[in-house]
Amino acid sequence: MKETFVKKLKANPVIAAVKDLDNLDRALDSDCEIVFLLSGNIFNLERLVQKVKSRGKMIFIHVDLIDGFSRDATALKYIYEKMKPDGIISTKNNQLKVAKDLGLLTVQRLFIIDSLSIDTTVKTSQAIKPDAVEIMPGIMPDITKRLSTLIEVPIIVGGLVSEKKYVQLAIENGAHGVSTSCKELW
Repeated sequence: MKETFVKKLKANPVIAAVKDLDNLDRALDSDCEIVFLLSGNIFNLERLVQKVKSRGKMIFIHVDLIDGFSRDATALKYIYEKMKPDGIISTKNNQLKVAKDLGLLTVQRLFIIDSLSIDTTVKTSQAIKPDAVEIMPGIMPDITKRLSTLIEVPIIVGGLVSEKKYVQLAIENGAHGVSTSCKELW
């Protein structure tokens, strides 16, 4: 599954980050191969996952942002068994570890706010060994370039990416993908 993920990133590095469910159909009609679901709840999650998968796209659920689920291993097991997403996104190391044990792809979301967070990003990615790291905000080409030499897994940048030039800069500086909720970039 990781090979498929990397192939889809290479085919189209723009990832549709859907935080408003009214935009899901637009993401599905786009050229994006991967959808990051940043919204949903216990009642609609299964339907949303199946809708995305039925269109041949990969779906990653940001489990920290889904309403109605506790943030524990039982909730992740339920999501894995019932919803069958391709992977999850989380800022929580314990969630990522459980997801990896279940066989889900994992994207570790990290916020870069200072030089200490750069060091922390490298250390936690080495400890957790996610399938990809998403760094935010995504408009820091120098930091992306630096981290791409220090992190062994694909780097995705996200947050504040609202123009095509930011996508190009990210890719030129070592990012494998760019997640954005900007529909015009999908």
